[in-house]
Amino acid sequence: MLAITGGKERELEGSQFSLLLLNLEEYYFEQHMANHIINKDCRDERKIRGSLKICSKSIIFEPDEKIQPIIKIPLRDCISIEAPEDNEANNPFTWYVNLRCLDTSIFVVNKLNTCISSTLSLYRASHLDKLGDQAAMITAILQSRLARTSFDKNRFQNVSETLHMECEAEMVTPLVTNPGHVCITDANLYFQPLNGYPKPVVHIMMHNVRRIYKRRHGLMPLGLEVFCTENDLCSDIYLKFYNSQDRDELYFYIATYLENHITEQTAESYMLQWQRGHISNYQYLLHLNNLADRSCNDLSQYPVFPWIIADYSSSELDLTKPETFRDLSKPVGALNKERLERLLTRYREMPEPKFMYGSHYSSPGYVLFYLVRVAPEYMLCLQNGKFDHADRTFNSIAETWKNCLDGATDFKELVNYASLTSEKLELGKEVSSSNPDDFLQKSQNALESQYVSEHLHEWIDLIFGYKQKGREAIAAHNVFHPLTYEGGVDLNSIMDPNEKVALLTQILEFGQTPKQLFTTPHPRRIIPKFKSLRTSSHNVSIDESPVSPSEESFEDLTEESITLAWNNIAKLKLDEQHKIHKEEITGIAVSCNGSSVFTTSQDSTLKMFSKESKMLQRSVSFSNMVSERCSLSAVYFYSVAFGRRQDTLMGHDDAVSKICWHDNRLYSASWDSTVKVWHCVPAEVLGTKRHQFELLAELEHDVSMC
Repeated sequence: MLAITGGKERELEGSQFSLLLLNLEEYYFEQHMANHIINKDCRDERKIRGSLKICSKSIIFEPDEKIQPIIKIPLRDCISIEAPEDNEANNPFTWYVNLRCLDTSIFVVNKLNTCISSTLSLYRASHLDKLGDQAAMITAILQSRLARTSFDKNRFQNVSETLHMECEAEMVTPLVTNPGHVCITDANLYFQPLNGYPKPVVHIMMHNVRRIYKRRHGLMPLGLEVFCTENDLCSDIYLKFYNSQDRDELYFYIATYLENHITEQTAESYMLQWQRGHISNYQYLLHLNNLADRSCNDLSQYPVFPWIIADYSSSELDLTKPETFRDLSKPVGALNKERLERLLTRYREMPEPKFMYGSHYSSPGYVLFYLVRVAPEYMLCLQNGKFDHADRTFNSIAETWKNCLDGATDFKELVNYASLTSEKLELGKEVSSSNPDDFLQKSQNALESQYVSEHLHEWIDLIFGYKQKGREAIAAHNVFHPLTYEGGVDLNSIMDPNEKVALLTQILEFGQTPKQLFTTPHPRRIIPKFKSLRTSSHNVSIDESPVSPSEESFEDLTEESITLAWNNIAKLKLDEQHKIHKEEITGIAVSCNGSSVFTTSQDSTLKMFSKESKMLQRSVSFSNMVSERCSLSAVYFYSVAFGRRQDTLMGHDDAVSKICWHDNRLYSASWDSTVKVWHCVPAEVLGTKRHQFELLAELEHDVSMC
């Protein structure tokens, strides 16, 4: 029997156990089958079956019957935890622990020796005076538990998998970290929680991974986030490691596997794609957030999006009027001239280190303010299981915008618009608002409007760019508290655990500035001028076609043939379509038997698609270069059978524009105005790792070969 003396029980009505029931920075260690004894030794004694969960700062009892409340008992509120001397030796599976007090909770627990030992050590930690000492002792207990366990290899998906590395880490979700073991093989990435919750093993197949990012977590380079999708805001797993060496080693293994499968993009490559209109404003902001360490799993570094619309009073939203939009060249705090003057006066009188704004534009509190209807469980976690008053809850985008303009301490930007329109619950009377779908569509239209496309680079300079720090930030009135910036404090240099805990808590609650991605002014977007194509008319001229004669050769066609060819396009019927590239396709070829289609794209990848299975079979990345054409000055040899690049021929001084293979001869044309003929001796014949190429002929031309 486990009896807890003096514990202030918290009943959490009608829900199953969740890690969100824990305090911030609290761990769930283990659970034991137990019975909760109510009114012991009385006529109305009741026994409720369930499980007792041992956590680093509390004990939680979850009844089997969901109609019964979950009970949470903070260890710090307990007076004592002790085992009675008269345990019933005749029952080898049940022991009794008695806590003597008027306010006592009593549990019958299986495997009591393990349970009481774990609980007593955590009980002692919770009663230390200083938070830093508590955190240090809990960390020592956690590391001891992790050291005594390892990843269960029986959880491998295949017995033939080869283990590459194993280490300890924590899986990060909003407001929660869950310790366990990470394991990577040649085929899969695994995470096994120490407590087996929410499931015994999280499993990700390596061939499904599309993106990986190193992350700061708590201002330390310890995070790694893995995505199995191209454009989703939320990842498939976020891991926090206990040292950067383990993080970097796991990153290396995943990156090595992905090297021939996906293109690793940089801020500069995304910038070029955005400039040329290959990706939307929304997609560009999403990618910049990812590259700047913003994650949906970390509320202190949640993805940040700009306020776009400034007009919430007009009956119609006119996206052709500049007055409709917010000034993207200024931070929110500088949009109101009178408020800015007051802030600057205080700034000038402030001792070093100076800052203009007492709050940040993105913090956990602001994020949960916006997401209260989408993820109410997070707000309940932070506010002791209660919602705020309806008047103080987010219920109007117009009122929120007005407060950001006029409020003395409110300078917040937005989160993703889609997050504002979903409602899981009603939180009291709201002011009237338009249809959520209509709001979302108008917000998306505004974000992709010409005005925003022409000015978005100015906001990027403030949040991700050269106006984020230093003199340019001061001139732009864009200075926040020093602790919010990367490198603002070195936590490793702080030896006092209490000071470190207090500082880290302050940083996480206040919010963090994104990692700086650009140190020079961001270029503006190129706004293209499009021509229309009238395919229904019989009088289509070459000038009206989307492809000019300079880009395609029409020398062998009469004017009537050209007109007929364009008119016939309208008669073509779509048989099937498959999206396998992120950018436009630059080349296409079909295998001799027609079973496979090979394509190249501006996303710098070559892909092989099976017409029979309707699936992508191979994908290889050649370059991070983004250009109007596939501008590679080398010829790469790719093994379809083994799915990797085998050899490279550096044969030209400029981009290779055409290649042809015939009778063991390779014909290559280039923008360097040459055509070259090569004889190839396969590596298998030579008994070496590389093919041997012999230049047979070189033909020079007066212009580049396109």
